[in-house]
Amino acid sequence: MKGIKKSLTEEHLYLDFSHQIEGCIFPLHTSVTLFLLSYCDCKIFKVCLVLTRESTDISLKNVLSQHVEVQIISRQELPPIVQNCCLPAVVERPETFCRAGLAVVLRHIIQKSYETDPSKKEILELLGFKKTCLKACAEVSQWTRLCEITIPLAIENFLRESSDQHPAIPAEILQLEKKLSEPVRVHNDDKLRRQKLKQQKAAGLGPYLAEEKMKSEVHRQETSEELDLSSLNLELKVAVPKLAVHEEPATTNREPSHIRKAKASDLPPLEHVFAEGLYFTLADIVLLPCVHHFLVIICKKLSEKLIEFPLLAAWYQRMQEVPRVQTAAAQCGIQFLHLPELLTTSNEQHPNLREAPGVEEQNDPLFIGGPRPTMTKLMEKGIEVMFSPHPCPSWTLDWNNLPAAVSPKEGRMSSGRALRKQQQLNNLVYVVTSQAKPGDRIVDFCSGGGHVGIVLAHMLPACQVTLIENKELSLIRAKKRSDELGLSNIWFIQANMEYFTGTFNIGVALHACGVATDMVIEHCIKTQASFVTCPCCYGFIQNTSKFNFPKSEQFKKTLSYKEHMILCRFADQTAVQLPPQRRLIGKQCMCLVDLDRAKAAEEHGYSVQVISMEPESCSPKNNMIVGVPV
Repeated sequence: MKGIKKSLTEEHLYLDFSHQIEGCIFPLHTSVTLFLLSYCDCKIFKVCLVLTRESTDISLKNVLSQHVEVQIISRQELPPIVQNCCLPAVVERPETFCRAGLAVVLRHIIQKSYETDPSKKEILELLGFKKTCLKACAEVSQWTRLCEITIPLAIENFLRESSDQHPAIPAEILQLEKKLSEPVRVHNDDKLRRQKLKQQKAAGLGPYLAEEKMKSEVHRQETSEELDLSSLNLELKVAVPKLAVHEEPATTNREPSHIRKAKASDLPPLEHVFAEGLYFTLADIVLLPCVHHFLVIICKKLSEKLIEFPLLAAWYQRMQEVPRVQTAAAQCGIQFLHLPELLTTSNEQHPNLREAPGVEEQNDPLFIGGPRPTMTKLMEKGIEVMFSPHPCPSWTLDWNNLPAAVSPKEGRMSSGRALRKQQQLNNLVYVVTSQAKPGDRIVDFCSGGGHVGIVLAHMLPACQVTLIENKELSLIRAKKRSDELGLSNIWFIQANMEYFTGTFNIGVALHACGVATDMVIEHCIKTQASFVTCPCCYGFIQNTSKFNFPKSEQFKKTLSYKEHMILCRFADQTAVQLPPQRRLIGKQCMCLVDLDRAKAAEEHGYSVQVISMEPESCSPKNNMIVGVPV
């Protein structure tokens, strides 16, 4: 068949399997992955269902496409690299490169499906604008976390509890309903909102009547077999051509003057057609199996609750009109429900949905801005800027006699930046090699192009080095360099670090951004591993679902969250072009933020030092936090 490539590397796809109930495979991550395989009509992966401890019934009736060949294996039969990861996971042969985690694996399936048949451009468009759909890791993106983690887990719990007479509605579903009510933001929304204003004025409708007409029009279009673009509201006019095989040509007519001059605040908002906005994306694929199984229980046992989810129900009905969704659903045992029309909406917040409480009162009468009052407050409690001495400031690798592929000069950077990168590596490599013993497992978190991990794997051939990185292209470049060196003691895992579950002895991270440094330290503490981290992007530090700042008890007793954030913001002001005094304050704030991290680790039984790298000019972010379990 023309356009289809056949010379692709063989890959194995590993999925957890515990049990199935009424066409639903548990865990839902597996149901979602199989649904995407069916939607993409993808047959290039060898699929292995991995039995969990809870596995009892392994019959797979009516839940798998007959085109998908499946092998059932035990956890012990997994390749060693996969045994260190949460599933789903995809592994290339030879088994040194693994992709793990739902979002990473689904994005990979889409890319491979397109590479196999480049004529399927609509498959690639599932990745959204600039191919960023669910690309941001769940640790920093609330939307990725909702789709990838919290909704599937919440629905699984809901289904388990559905044997009760009145299972509680998951808060995550309420969040999704609220999300669907929010105005859509897209890259060209100003232009689209002006087109919508023109459409409303042409129809002689005010905003309220326009909204009511849109709702009835959406319902009419959802229940008709053919879509007439001329009668659709603007949002659907934009969305529908994206779903067609041949996209409609864009119109270039200039808007009337009164439309062009309308203030942005006077423009009508764009409303959701799909989960992320106007376009059908991977997020819809992820949510559909989850929402379907939720609605099945609602219709069976809590039908009176359905009226609370008009937007979710409308989205669910609309999904059934997307080409190939019905076919993929049937192959996966999903029998779509036909829901009643829900025209009543409420802007009132659901009683079970509460906004996350503020971390700190915004109007603190005792708060004084700027870093100096905060630093003075710490000094009064005996906390001062203090660095531990560097263990060997003049030590350096013999870069001239190392293979070329070991040096960061082989990467895409200028000679000046490559020199500074070498100086940074001198510091980290010295500390790690001083601690490492033969047989140790070393993990390079947030590895990027592998500058740290590749040097360590070359210098410590008796140790196993694992690179963990979310960005695929960076990891592919690292593997290419490793292959040139012939390294046999190195693994590559594309995943968020939450999906790495292996044990290790030393964790290292060079310029892990914001709270990523805290995640690395936490990962090391859980495994009782030593850590060597060089933090970066202090200004991006903020409270998350996992961390609250300040972290240590001593800092918590002294500083509020707002005061700690002042230190973080000023810690980012260390660029060489800034005045010396300002850079000095930035360096002091960096030290204090890292001292909080150090003291928090000490509370978990670690001996920790905050060290300034040598020479300090190697980077504006030149602190090292070195921790060893006592």
